Amino acid sequence: MTIKDKILVVEDEKNIAGLIKAILGASGYDVITASGGAEALSMISSHCPDLVVLDLGLPDMEGTEIIRAVREWSSLPIIVLSARSYERDKVAALDLGADDYVTKPFSSAELLARIRVAIRHTRAGLDNTALANSGRFTAGELTIDYNKHQVLIGGENCHLTQNEYRIVALLGKHAGKVLTYDTIMRELWGPQSKGGNQILRVNMANIRRKIEKNPAEPHYIFTEVGVGYRMIEGD
Repeated sequence: MTIKDKILVVEDEKNIAGLIKAILGASGYDVITASGGAEALSMISSHCPDLVVLDLGLPDMEGTEIIRAVREWSSLPIIVLSARSYERDKVAALDLGADDYVTKPFSSAELLARIRVAIRHTRAGLDNTALANSGRFTAGELTIDYNKHQVLIGGENCHLTQNEYRIVALLGKHAGKVLTYDTIMRELWGPQSKGGNQILRVNMANIRRKIEKNPAEPHYIFTEVGVGYRMIEGD
């Protein structure tokens, strides 16, 4: 099963939220919605979206507060979609860390194009130039296809769950470097992630059963005892 890019739409007007969800869904995205700022922040941590489409005028807080809060711990792409067309509003949102700003009324083709660019830019910013250009990380028989959200061994899909894929994908982006348990937990489950490292250890055990010939003697993902995990360097 191919894992789709997940987009969180933060919009309090139901008809607009429904329209955006329909547009993105028809283009193959997995879409979730939030109608307020507090709900949005909770969903960003719990659902780990690949991108956020954010309205600024929310009932419980300004959208700029969401941008500020997310930028304290994540480079998650954020596209503002707002009726506010004043230059000062655009500058303020972009200065806080928004990746793009689209004004309402909007063209569906333009919004989709901006989303594709934002997601592409997050991959272009990776340490591995070859990975950024191809969208694929390869080490021996292991391939991480970032465009299709798949991990393959010898060309065969390993059928990782969404959480398992996100862990492997994150390690692949930083291949050769040790990522601490806290870093992985924060990147994938947000700054309020709880439960210690147990959820990470359980997922890693499942990952190794699927990608390693001998899970007890891993070839691709190594444990740095007491510290974290490290992906083998790519070919």
